[in-house]
Amino acid sequence: MYYILLVLAIIGIDQYSKHLVVTKMSLYESIPVIQDFFYLTSHRNRGAAFGILPNQQWLFITVTIGVVLFLIYYMRANYRQEPGAVWAFSLILGGAIGNLIDRIRTGEVVDFFHFIFGDFSFAIFNVADAAISVGVAFLILLTLFSKERNESVNPAIQSEES
Repeated sequence: MYYILLVLAIIGIDQYSKHLVVTKMSLYESIPVIQDFFYLTSHRNRGAAFGILPNQQWLFITVTIGVVLFLIYYMRANYRQEPGAVWAFSLILGGAIGNLIDRIRTGEVVDFFHFIFGDFSFAIFNVADAAISVGVAFLILLTLFSKERNESVNPAIQSEES
């Protein structure tokens, strides 16, 4: 089951990159990678995505544990029938566990990827957040382009293939 390796890789890369940020950078220090576009910025987030609901760690921990348990159950039950969804859920699971480790250990999540587009500064995020976002995007694409969905939306597809 290669998807387990993906989950473990995401957790490992996420935790190692956060460790580097915490040990090698001062809080709020920003290092330009591509001037006026991409920075490594040491930041901490005590809330959910985009800093919403700050200081609600027990809520986030409880919800994340529930999500992790559901994802593990779903992946074990469906890895043969729905491999694309399982790969997408593997990305989400790895990211969820990466951020869960931070929340349990320190009560906050270490963020550091910082993109700026002109006057707009995108929310600072980390490897776990990126994995979750890519997994969700992959699920959306799978849903939009799945054969079953297309047949139910457009019955003509079904009659053409028959």
